[in-house]
Amino acid sequence: MNDCLVIIPTYNEIENIESIIRTVLSQDKLFHVLIIDDNSPDHTAHKVIALQSEFSERLFLEKREKKAGLGTAYVHGFKWALEKRYDYIFEMDADFSHNPTDLEKLYHACHLGDADLAVGSRYVTGVNVVNWPLSRVLLSYFASVYVRFITGMKIHDATAGFVCYKRHVLENINLDQIKFVGYAFQIEMKYRTFCSNFKISEVPIIFTDRTKGQSKMSNSIIVEAVFGVIALRLKRLVNTL
Repeated sequence: MNDCLVIIPTYNEIENIESIIRTVLSQDKLFHVLIIDDNSPDHTAHKVIALQSEFSERLFLEKREKKAGLGTAYVHGFKWALEKRYDYIFEMDADFSHNPTDLEKLYHACHLGDADLAVGSRYVTGVNVVNWPLSRVLLSYFASVYVRFITGMKIHDATAGFVCYKRHVLENINLDQIKFVGYAFQIEMKYRTFCSNFKISEVPIIFTDRTKGQSKMSNSIIVEAVFGVIALRLKRLVNTL
């Protein structure tokens, strides 16, 4: 049994899915990949199924009936990973905004270092973002500043979606209590990890915006993140988190 599982949620990622799977599985470190597909109309899942004949022991697919949000996809994947007894569970996008060669850096931060949660951080050593418009960079950067101010977490990239958890972190978080489904989900998971006194480390990465496919960002996702942070802090203050 391999110890590392990379969870990749997908919705209409047919242009990226084969390349990202092949690149992750070609790393020197042996990773397994779990695709959580939300019944993509472009038949992303069909491509994954075709690739499973080539990577039968390392590539897995969970296909859901409809688009249900990033957060619920990851919670589904976390439960699957815990059931299968993986020791290191990764979150990663399908669009190459996260470089698969950085997976091993996150793994080392947890396996060789003292991190319980390793965050692939765009901002821990400055601003390491490629091909984003300035408005998007400022929104993302100051979102993390806002999160630090409200929550007290000393994390430079609270909305990062490229992370590695040790299994005991996910075992100690009640995944059924996770409320948020957009980028607020990333904040909520880090905050629950922080409140449980686990060690969070940031690993500097370079984030490159997608060149194929469509972004899933929307105004509702931004609103959820803004007000969700306040809700999380209030729950913590009254001991209901």
